[in-house]
Amino acid sequence: MTISTDNIAAEFLELASEQRLNIIQNLDKKNYTISGMAKELGATAPEVHRNFSRLTNSALIAKNVDGTYTLTLFGQTVCRQIPWMVFLLSNKKHFAEHNYDGMPEKFVHRIGELSNSKIISGYVRVLETWNNIYKNAEKYIYNILVDVSYNSDLVENLIRKLESNVKIQSIFSEYAIVSEDRLKILKEKNFKKFIMDDMLKRRMKKDVKIIVVMNELEATVSFPSNKNEVDLSQMFYSKDASFHEWCLDYFDYSWKTSKSFQESKLTL
Repeated sequence: MTISTDNIAAEFLELASEQRLNIIQNLDKKNYTISGMAKELGATAPEVHRNFSRLTNSALIAKNVDGTYTLTLFGQTVCRQIPWMVFLLSNKKHFAEHNYDGMPEKFVHRIGELSNSKIISGYVRVLETWNNIYKNAEKYIYNILVDVSYNSDLVENLIRKLESNVKIQSIFSEYAIVSEDRLKILKEKNFKKFIMDDMLKRRMKKDVKIIVVMNELEATVSFPSNKNEVDLSQMFYSKDASFHEWCLDYFDYSWKTSKSFQESKLTL
């Protein structure tokens, strides 16, 4: 079934009101009478009555037999889309300079799940946040990486985690840049043992643009710039359950669509 742009515009018009948006968001929490909603919003009863009527005519809300109003299924579904718009509007500048290159549509449709997050800016702060995620991990560490640092602090931290039975799974870009002494460090620290014990797993993807670093409680994601270059200077971070689930699902998708790890493809 095709809906005309006129009909779509009319539906958007019903939402183009701060009070009507506040009404449906409040009704998403519990049912209200007109007077109860007026008190909640600090508005007059006639004003709220007028907006209740508009929302009822648009099938977004319905009146119950006890005189209260509730969201219809349509209204509930519309309300679930608000975080998506809030997230994009709150980060308008960021998304004007970045894109979703290579990300399946199903994750774009769920982008509102990232709304309860904050932006970490600056390469140093990004690395510090990643290191803290590694330090805080008690069950697992999942990475999707492009440039791979092998400084002593990071390596020692990862070793301690592996020895504490924290599993690490990493997806590397085939064009990942690593330090020249990487193999020496891996040999000295006996990383091969953890690989053999299945505590350290590695995969590869041809072209990684979206970066994810996470443990069992917190997660980060960074999107590529409009030049389709990996941006390690900005990322979204959160401990929110929905944000974490989005990142975990994206990592699982990337893991399933990645290939076996090949040392020879890494770039020094």
